[in-house]
Amino acid sequence: MPVRGIRGATTAAENSAEAIVEATTELLEELVSLNGLDRDELCFAYFTTTLDLDAEFPALAARRLGWVGVPLLCGNDMIVPGPNPRSVPKCIRILLLYNTDRAQSEMKSAYLRGAQAIRADLDRTAGELNIQ
Repeated sequence: MPVRGIRGATTAAENSAEAIVEATTELLEELVSLNGLDRDELCFAYFTTTLDLDAEFPALAARRLGWVGVPLLCGNDMIVPGPNPRSVPKCIRILLLYNTDRAQSEMKSAYLRGAQAIRADLDRTAGELNIQ
């Protein structure tokens, strides 16, 4: 069975454990809903945060949603010098790897809150989702 990647990002309201877990939970629930994900088919979840978010690991949200058998990893985003539209403050990103027979083109990304600026090129009609 092929493994497919699913991307997403969101922003936290502030650098607090509650805000990080809340934003990450919202993003994970959206990705599960959009893609009809079965937790048993999740291979791996990699979370990154910008350096201004360090009050909690975003992976805690996945554990609280019951993702106890899914390998999780957290890291920090790289810093690209100068102005960059994909450099969003208080940002949480995720890459999910998922076992599925569906084509990669069928996997739907979600960019929520202030993270919409990262992928302003995405279009709902193309199966991608931007939520405010």
